[in-house]
Amino acid sequence: MKILVLNCGSSSVKYKLIDTAASEVLAEGGVEKIGLPAGFLKYKKADGSKATIELGLIDHLAAVKAILNLLTDPAEGCIKSFDEIDAVGHRVVHGGEKFAESVLITDEVKDMIKQCYGLAPLHNPANMTGIDAITALMPEVPQVAVFDTAFHQTMPAKSYMYALPYKYYKEDGVRRYGFHGTSHRYVSQRAAEFLGVDLAGKKIITCHIGNGGSITAVDGGKSVDTSMGLTPVEGLMMGTRVGDVDPGALTYLMLKHNLSAEDVQKIINKESGVLGISGVSSDMREIDAAIAEGNELAKLALDMYEHRILKYIGAYAAEMGGVDIIVFTGGVGENQTSLRFNVCKPLAFMGVEIDQEVNKDLRGKEAVISAPGSKVTVVVIPTDEEMMIARDTEAIVK
Repeated sequence: MKILVLNCGSSSVKYKLIDTAASEVLAEGGVEKIGLPAGFLKYKKADGSKATIELGLIDHLAAVKAILNLLTDPAEGCIKSFDEIDAVGHRVVHGGEKFAESVLITDEVKDMIKQCYGLAPLHNPANMTGIDAITALMPEVPQVAVFDTAFHQTMPAKSYMYALPYKYYKEDGVRRYGFHGTSHRYVSQRAAEFLGVDLAGKKIITCHIGNGGSITAVDGGKSVDTSMGLTPVEGLMMGTRVGDVDPGALTYLMLKHNLSAEDVQKIINKESGVLGISGVSSDMREIDAAIAEGNELAKLALDMYEHRILKYIGAYAAEMGGVDIIVFTGGVGENQTSLRFNVCKPLAFMGVEIDQEVNKDLRGKEAVISAPGSKVTVVVIPTDEEMMIARDTEAIVK
C-alpha cells in the first residue's frame, strides 16, 4: 500500500509517502511558516538532493494541497494521481485515556481527539487541521490516527499517578501520559528484530534523546514507565525544557518575581534546559564547540544532561528487576558518541561495557555498541516514527 504520513504542527506540515510493501520512502518533505508570506515547501528530489519552493500558504488546507500537488507533479512527483494514495496516517500527540492504540478516524474519533485539546493545546488542534484537510481534499480515502501517548497506556497506576489529591485525576485527568510513544514502540520492536531475540521475554530501556527527550521502561514489549508526564516538560533535561524540577521552586519564583502562569510556561518550555544553563544554545553541536573553547557553563549543561539520562536508566533497571537491552535513538542518541559512552560508563556495576572502537565513529546507523562480554546489550537504533505510523495505518485499513 501507498500510505501518506502527515505530522501537522501549529505552522508546519511534515510528510512522507511510504510504500509499505517495499518499506520504501517514495517522497518526503515539509511545509514551514504556514500563514506567513515567507512560507515554503522543502522536499527531497528523486536523486536525493533537496529543493525548496517558496509559497505563501494561508492555512493547513493550502499546505496539504500543495504537498499533494507536488506528489502528483509530472516532473517532480512520484504518483500520477491522488487515487494512488491508499490511506493517510496522522501523528496525533495526545489521546489521553481514550486511545490505547491507533484507530480508524471517524466523526466519533474526531470528537474524542477534540476532547483532548485541553491536554495538548499546542498540538492536538494542529493535528486535527491535517485530518480536516485530507477530509476536504480526499474524502473517500481512509485516515488513521496514531497517538504519541497510546503506547504508554499499558503503564500501571503506580507509574502514571501523581501524588496530588485524587480528585484532580478523576475530574481533570491529571496523570502521567508520556510521549514519543511511537518512537519507543518502534525502536523496542526493531531492537528485538535486529538482535534476533523475542521481544516478549526482554526488559528494554529505550532512550529517545534529542532536543526533546524521554526514556521508557519496556517490559515484554509493553511500556511500564516513562519519563515524560502530563506534558512533555517532565523528565529529562532537554534542549529548552526544564525536565524534573521542584514545583515549590516554581511557586517561589512566581511569588518573588510576580510571574504569571504564562510566564512560567514560557520559562519551563522555551528558556530552560541546555539553553538555560549554558546560555549558548540548545543544539548539542554548539555546546560541544563551546566546551572546546573552555565554556564552563556549557560543560555544566552537558554534565547535567547526561546525568539525568543515567538516573532514569538506573531507576528503570531497578523497577524492572534488571535490563537486557539499552537502546539509544533520536538525534542526539543516534549521533553523539561521547554522550552514549559517558552515560554507559557508570553502569559498569550492572555489567554494561561499551566497545569504544565501534561506538566512537557510529552515527545514525543500527549497531551493537556494547562489548562482546557485556551483560547488557547496548544498541543504536535510528527511530522511524513515520514507518511505524504507516504500518499501523496499513494494518487498520486492511
